[in-house]
Amino acid sequence: MRWSKIDAMIRKELKQLRRDRLTAAMVFGIPVMQLLLFGYAINYNVRHIPAAWCDQSETQISRLILEDIRQSQVLDLTVQAASPRELGDLIRSGRVRVGILLPPDLTSRLQDSRPAFQILADGSSSIVTGAVKSLAAYPLYTPAGGIETEHAINAEAHEKQSIQIIPLYNPEQRTAVDVIPGLVGIILTMTLTLFTAIALVREREHGSMEMLITTPISAGEIILGKLIPYVGIGLFQTFLVFILGILVFRLPINGRFIDIAGAVIMFITATLSMGLLISSFARTQFQAVQVTIFILLPSILLSGFVFPYEGMPRIARILSQLLPATHFIELMRGIVLRGATLTELPRQVIALGVFILITTTAAWERMKGKRLD
Repeated sequence: MRWSKIDAMIRKELKQLRRDRLTAAMVFGIPVMQLLLFGYAINYNVRHIPAAWCDQSETQISRLILEDIRQSQVLDLTVQAASPRELGDLIRSGRVRVGILLPPDLTSRLQDSRPAFQILADGSSSIVTGAVKSLAAYPLYTPAGGIETEHAINAEAHEKQSIQIIPLYNPEQRTAVDVIPGLVGIILTMTLTLFTAIALVREREHGSMEMLITTPISAGEIILGKLIPYVGIGLFQTFLVFILGILVFRLPINGRFIDIAGAVIMFITATLSMGLLISSFARTQFQAVQVTIFILLPSILLSGFVFPYEGMPRIARILSQLLPATHFIELMRGIVLRGATLTELPRQVIALGVFILITTTAAWERMKGKRLD
């Protein structure tokens, strides 16, 4: 081995990287963007969780309790429910993650050993449930403050006060129940986006693209021909994950099969169209893999799969809404765990539909000319 030959290969590789603008941008852009994005976005101290409340007591004490909850900044009281049933419907539809139920006999409960009131937490997120539990040790009312009432709360009653935390849809608080519905989205994002991203690039590198160009196949037929085989792969992967989740981890399926299938087909279409769009820009399989990884990491960390996006900064929450995995994971947890329907989750359905429309249109425009460049 001679150093002069090795040095020539090193210089050749560096020149090739310099000429490859996409790869050069990835070398510098991926670590910088990932560091800034995740450094600000990842937050274990979850705050400002959207919550609703139902005040059946309507007393000065109940208003003090709600104000103390606001001051804690753990929950953001955004919606008032007229009844406990409406409170449950708000959580089930995903509009809020937490519900506060103040009973009519709140004042008498504060004077004995019974739980003063209930906090209903969306158990489909263990981190949200853990954040809500922190309120149980927080002084959620101030008996002093110069307010004289017939039922003033003394220090002894304050020590007896307790809050009942009820984790809905996952009463055993098993991590697998929380993880598996979201894991479907991560697996499909990783596999289908990568498979489709390298499909067109591989044909271009192997020279088979020239054969497609000379055939009377239209751009739309090429796109459909690329997508349909992977739809079957995605459905098989989803079926496999759910079967193993049910048999091994006792995953409860509270939603309807037709809603699960509809959400999965929408997300498969979204990931495949995104992969096809990537393949229309990438010139090599290596570039396609780089771009896929660049999308996969935010899909894991910003989609709510690991960290609830309520605890992220505003810019990170905005970016998370651009990811199809964010909306699909919310759909899966809503349908599978909370028993919601697609009509009860319109925001996520519309977001996936818009994403499919944009990426499919862009891929169509990129491939319409059927040119090698």
